[in-house]
Amino acid sequence: MPTQNHDLHGSAPDESPVVMLIIDLINDFMFDGGAELYERSLPVARNIAALRRRAKEAGIPIVYVNDNFGKWQSDLRSIIAHCLEDDVRGRPIVRLLQPEDDDYAILKPKHSGFYATTLELLLKHLGARTLIVCGISTHICVQFTANDAYMRDFALVIPADCVAADSDEDGGYALRSMRDTLDARIDPSPSLDLDRLKEAH
Repeated sequence: MPTQNHDLHGSAPDESPVVMLIIDLINDFMFDGGAELYERSLPVARNIAALRRRAKEAGIPIVYVNDNFGKWQSDLRSIIAHCLEDDVRGRPIVRLLQPEDDDYAILKPKHSGFYATTLELLLKHLGARTLIVCGISTHICVQFTANDAYMRDFALVIPADCVAADSDEDGGYALRSMRDTLDARIDPSPSLDLDRLKEAH
């Protein structure tokens, strides 16, 4: 059924059957276990940055889906400013993956990017049918978001080199589970043919 407002009042000008989500990497990593997760996330962030460049070249929109860390009066700009201006562990990752002016951003209060957010509406207006899901942590927010995406009939691509978890065991189990139960592709990002992925729709 067609909707009355096709362009979200001009705020979502892109249209693409494939959309890339970057989950929770605008992050200071200043929490218990944050040092270890940061070390695991830094090489992943480099892979995501490379995939993001390729996605932009292919005309694939980028959506940052980020935790609000329980700060209900915050927005993504203030979180970015904190990570870049304060002496925090996550600064190099935020420098590497800082959103650009043509990217989209959603703040989430809980694990799933879909819970109590406008993500589903944004994806509808973008015309998304396949989601490339990247970020942290594989077995928590990535998997919760992927589960909810699957229940909304999105196809899933979760590159194994673009997600990080607290441990290899947790991350590996989550990836296998998403592959087997959500029919997610978990091929490493260099093997993804983004143009073909768009043309498949």
